[in-house]
Amino acid sequence: MTCNIIFSGFGGQGILSAGKLVAQAAMLDGKDVSWLPSYGPEKRGGTSNCHVIVSDEPVGSPYITAPNLVIAMSKQAFDKYEELIEEGGIMIYDCNAILSEPSRDDIKYHKMPATQMSIEAGFPKLANVLFLGKLIGVTGLVKQEYIIEALKELLPEDKHYLIPDEIKLLQMGMEYGA
Repeated sequence: MTCNIIFSGFGGQGILSAGKLVAQAAMLDGKDVSWLPSYGPEKRGGTSNCHVIVSDEPVGSPYITAPNLVIAMSKQAFDKYEELIEEGGIMIYDCNAILSEPSRDDIKYHKMPATQMSIEAGFPKLANVLFLGKLIGVTGLVKQEYIIEALKELLPEDKHYLIPDEIKLLQMGMEYGA
């Protein structure tokens, strides 16, 4: 099994971090992975995306041309990647930021007001964690325990106090729309 995922949005939304967490969690589960970040010169507000491949076999190229899963946190990301998703693929998107109606009937759409949910939960910069939860809930690609372990490994020590809140948001994302 191979899952080709594109995380996309704006810089500052945690796009690269979300992709890195999935890649690390999949490695902890013994999968072969690739993580390829891409971002503009701007730190915040510019386009940001990353390609994550999770596979049971070695990954030949880190670049994805036909994803089977896209997480879109901005309208630009939705518009750019919707047409590239392979038939039977999945688009998970922020319905507060993306008001466009889905245009394809050969892929599955999962909308979630992640930005609004993260603000209401008191963590406006952690909408990406809600999307990770939704990804886990929809695909079962990685286990929650491996995401939690990846958080412990990747977050700087001085940010470990956020882990219980990130676990809460991860669970909220998993349960949203289930």
